[in-house]
Parts: sequence; structure tokens; C-alpha cells
Amino acid sequence: MSEPILKVENMNKKFGSTVALNDVSLSVYPGEIRGLIGENGSGKSTVTSIVAGMQPCDSGKMFFKGQEWKPQSMIDALHRGIGMIVQESGTIQGVTVAENIFLAETEKYKNKFGLVNRKKMNADATEVMKNIGVNDVTGDMQMQQLDFQTRKLVEIAKVVMKQPQILVIDETSTALSHDGRQVLYDIMNRFWKENKSVIFISHDLDEIMDVCDTLTVLRDGKIIRTFVKEEFEAGAIRASMIGRELQGDYYRSDFKATSQPQVALDVKNLIYGDRLKDISFQVKKGEIVGIGGLAHCGMHSLGKVCFGALKPESGSVSVSDGTIIDSPSKAMKKRLGYVSKDRDVESLCLNASIEDNISIAGMSEFAIKDFLVLKNREKKYVDNQIKELSIKCAGREQSVSQLSGGNKQKVVFGKWIGCGSEIIILDCPTRGVDIGVKQAMYQLMVKLKNEGKSILMISEELPELIGMSDRVLIMKDGEITMEFERSENLSDSQIIEYMI
Repeated sequence: MSEPILKVENMNKKFGSTVALNDVSLSVYPGEIRGLIGENGSGKSTVTSIVAGMQPCDSGKMFFKGQEWKPQSMIDALHRGIGMIVQESGTIQGVTVAENIFLAETEKYKNKFGLVNRKKMNADATEVMKNIGVNDVTGDMQMQQLDFQTRKLVEIAKVVMKQPQILVIDETSTALSHDGRQVLYDIMNRFWKENKSVIFISHDLDEIMDVCDTLTVLRDGKIIRTFVKEEFEAGAIRASMIGRELQGDYYRSDFKATSQPQVALDVKNLIYGDRLKDISFQVKKGEIVGIGGLAHCGMHSLGKVCFGALKPESGSVSVSDGTIIDSPSKAMKKRLGYVSKDRDVESLCLNASIEDNISIAGMSEFAIKDFLVLKNREKKYVDNQIKELSIKCAGREQSVSQLSGGNKQKVVFGKWIGCGSEIIILDCPTRGVDIGVKQAMYQLMVKLKNEGKSILMISEELPELIGMSDRVLIMKDGEITMEFERSENLSDSQIIEYMI
């Protein structure tokens, strides 16, 4: 066997009293796609962020290509051969694609008078995007014009452009739909063919078993086991991750579409640019309706329009009493909640506490006449959500920015469930959460359905759509191309045919 390109020896890291890494040792070899998997807070992102220069460890050593490795920053690490694509947004809004890609390199585009040759920089950025297989993004595009997936692809291109020897991918695939993920898999395959290495973090067990050569499981800051390809078995990997067998069903156990006769959400003839072309459907009480498709099919815009956050050019969204939903405030008054795909930007205030994030939508539940806030009632309201959703935190005053992805998502759920939402729009509800938290969220969705609540679930994960929905609507190019009833015989291949 060849020598490892990266060695991590006895690495330790604490955040306050929390042990993030406990004596972690790891070797990665040239031409290897190494998967890292574990529950939220297991240490996956911590170890890779230290390797990629984002932060230092408390103790331990690292070696890269036989030399001791102490990167001073992520930029330093990238220039020396290890590049990382982070889980949340790593791009800057308010500037162009080219300015994002060449952020630290504009000097090379300046002439002798100090003026930047933007034409050349834009052309080079367009070529960088084409080199990863993205042909519809040009260097002169403004970042704020791009959707969440496309911003992530720009970030990927920026790192891959530097041709690192090791590419670290932290939960990036959860930001991508079917076509975006294929771009990422093609890049990983290219690295493998060039005898370079990939460290791939994902909560999607099927995905990680499919694309990785080896798989290391972390739990509570420790390495539990490393599986080689021949040992990959879903049950054994899950048990290693959580230290126990999962109890109860993962997805819904029934295979019959059930709902009440009353229409909860009525969507009629929605038109919104080229993203929504005469979209009509209904969601009944006690029904989970799934929406699936590729990245640019229009489904994420549909979620925003249904919550009143985007105004359609024509058409309407109404609830059971006939009220037209044309603003988020009206949606909230009518007990309609919205969980965004872009959690950190659109669903949470990261610098605020758990208490502030959960309570902001629940004034009607604990405030007297919707304006007089009694602190004890607010605290009780928030503590109840923390308990009901098993949010792992130091307390309600803890900043949301300090939570893992799964616990951030639980805070978002708590915000809308606590205030008694009757209709909940979920856009990629399990993005970036581990298998245990996913199961808890699926069980919560079933509970809400059984209580007569209505769920519109937009998802880029076909097993999730099949496993949880009473009906699945497939979108392509702004139109609904097919509707599937719940069935144990429904397969990914049947659905994909109407997406592509």
C-alpha cells in the first residue's frame, strides 16, 4: 500500500466544556474517496475544518505529503494543496460570479494604471464554471440572481480551480438537486482518476455507500470504525453511527394515501416568470403532498409563493376560509408556516438566541393581546419546544449559530409547530441533518398529519418523497409533469423519467 497523503494523529479539540474531538487519528491515501459519517455533533466537520485551515486543534499533529501540516488559514491550505467546500454558504452576495471566484486574485487582472480588466476576468470565470460542467453560468452574473444550488456550484468551481491534492466536501450535496449532484460526482470521479483524494461528509447513507471507497464513522468526537467497500452494510453503519439500532419506522410504514375531504391549501393558475407556468393543485387537511424535480424546475419558488414571500404575476394561493395568501404576515395569521431550504439566511437569525428564534412566530400563544410579552410565559413556551423536539443545547439563551445543522433545523420546526401552524411548507426539511434527526423529523411529520395538519414538502431526495408523501407532484421547467399516488411499488426510476 502507498504512503498516506494525509495523516491525523491524536487530534483533540474542545469548545468550552464540549469535547468535539477526542484523540482522533486518521489516514487518507492517494486516489481514495473517504467518507465521513456520523450524527450531528459527532466531530466530522470539526476534524475536516482543522485539516483545511479553518481553525487550529488543541493538541495532536497532522502530516500532508510526509511534511508536518499547520495551515494558517483556508486560503493558505488551498494554495498548498487542501481545499474545502463548506456546508453552508461560502460565497459573497452583492458582487459578480467572477469577483467571487477571483476574490483574492484581482491583482493579476489589473493593467499598469490599476484598472481591472473585467472582460478578461468574466471570461476566465465563465471558463472555470464550464470546467466543472456548468455551462449556463457566466462570470458577469450577479450572485444575488442565482439560486442556492448555483451559488454552491460557484463555490465548488472556486476551490476545484486551484487543483488541490485533497478536496474536502462538507455536506455540499445536500444543497444540490439531482443535476447538481451529478456535477459534484463527476468532479469526485475526476479526482479519483487523477490519483487525488476526496474526503466526503454526507448524511445520505445511500449516497455515501455509492460514491466512497472507505467510510469512517465518528460518534461523540471519536472514531468508532472504518469500513472498506466490501463491508458496506446499511444496518451496521447506522448502528455504528448512533450506538444502537434505530427504533421504529424510518419513513411511513403505511402505503395508502390518506387525507380528510376539506381543502387546506388551494393553489390556482400560478404564473411567476419562467419558474411557474400555470401551476394548480390542492393540499387537503391531514395530507402530505410532495413536490420534486431538478434544481431549476421552479419548486423552490413555488414554496415561497405559497407562503406569500414572492408575488406571482397571476394566479392565487388561498386557505380553507378563502383568504388569499399574498404576504408572509397574512400567511402567519392564517397559521401557515414555512421552512426554507436556505436555513441560515431565510429561516434563522444566527446571531440571536434559540429563545428569540422560536418565540418570534409565537406571540399569539404567549403574549397578552399580541403585544404584552410576559417573560415567564415566553420562557415556558420556548422550553416546551426545546423539550418536545429534543434540541441539544446549553439552554434557550444559547446562540443559534453555535448549534449543529440538525439542531438548527429543529429550532426552525419549533418556531412553526409551537405557534400551532395548520399548514407547513417544508423546503428540503432534512437538508444537512443526520439519520437519527431525520427519523425524528419524519415521525414528527406523521404525527402532524395524524393531527389533521397539512404539509407541502418540497424535496430533492426521491426516497424522502416516496417514503413520506400521500401524493408526489413532479415539476419540470415550471410545470407539473406528473402526479404519483402513494404506493409501495413507486420507484426512483419511474419518477426521474418525468424530471429530466
